[in-house]
Amino acid sequence: MENRTGTAAARFCARRIQWHPDGGFAEPLPTDLDSPRTLVVAFADRGLDAADGPVGGLTRAFPRSIVLACSSAGEIADEVAELGGLSGVVMRFATGTLRWARASIEGRAARDVGRELAAALTGEDLKGVFVVSDGLAVNGSELARGLGDGLPAHVGVAGGLAGDGDRFGATWVAAGASPGDGTVAAVGFYGENVEIGVGSDGGWAPFGPGRRVTRSEGNVLYELDGEPAVPLYRDYLGDYAAQLPGSALLFPLSVRARGMEGAVVRTILAIDEDAGSMTFAGDVDEDAVAHLMTSTGEQLCQAAAAAAARSVATLPPDRGQVVAIAVSCVGRRLAMGQRIDDELAAAREALPEDAVHVGFYSYGEIGPGEGGACVLHNQTMTILSITERDGA
Repeated sequence: MENRTGTAAARFCARRIQWHPDGGFAEPLPTDLDSPRTLVVAFADRGLDAADGPVGGLTRAFPRSIVLACSSAGEIADEVAELGGLSGVVMRFATGTLRWARASIEGRAARDVGRELAAALTGEDLKGVFVVSDGLAVNGSELARGLGDGLPAHVGVAGGLAGDGDRFGATWVAAGASPGDGTVAAVGFYGENVEIGVGSDGGWAPFGPGRRVTRSEGNVLYELDGEPAVPLYRDYLGDYAAQLPGSALLFPLSVRARGMEGAVVRTILAIDEDAGSMTFAGDVDEDAVAHLMTSTGEQLCQAAAAAAARSVATLPPDRGQVVAIAVSCVGRRLAMGQRIDDELAAAREALPEDAVHVGFYSYGEIGPGEGGACVLHNQTMTILSITERDGA
């Protein structure tokens, strides 16, 4: 575990940064913003993890700042979804301070890792936490539970699981070191003038009869209503069954645990034909009721706008510039196809004009669930909005 705190000053401001493989950084990096109160957040293609690449360049360009980055399944730059490049933001606080923490998940329970990160970040005037994690070697549900166990209920928590396009081969996280797998990293925002808002929405609707989860282990589903899960799922998909596992991103599963009013959505990561099992990005509890889900482009856009509006709804009128970090699911990108920019435009329209809107497509989104608890979502648009009130 490692951590670092920030100290120093100037008015809160933010600048978007973008790197393209055919032209490098679109504009000169705003290195004048480098300070112990500065956070650089970046999302990049999985292949951009070399020390002499753009992520390493950010670390060298902002030596006094906290630099947090992860691989993605697509980069969000304002109203445009990119592939193969890097998108991010540099934000410097006036009076607020920052602290970051990093932990390895190799051979460890994800919930313990979440609790450890929470313990490292909990402190006076903690307002919010942004977290990124290896996207394949972690139980995201347990990681979110661990963060929720250790952080005060009023702290806004958001983030996501790193991606690798639609390949699901390898992911990385970088914080205070070169990009690597098996890593979870988070940054905390502190100060009486710091303001945080979080919004999350899906836009998916269930179809078909509900099925009882009769056998599962963590995030691996074996049986629905006593029948092997994979054949049953194939029957529902019809013509789409021949395109599994890729087509599973278009038909996620809604899971409502016994005694719970709300449901969580789960994305399928892998299918084991021999075992007849399906591995999801989050837990699928035994005895829960599961429904297949579907959506339309219009519904996904409406949900993105709702998430954005919710993230800024509680920000005060005397605030400064807003940074909106969007974490959307890779399944939404694939479902939207050529219309993916429509989702981002809908979210951007619901944000203030001065907002810097960046983010990434993920293998799972961390944010508030039923009752405000920190949970892992799939197939949502989750947005963390950050700002700072003017004041001494």
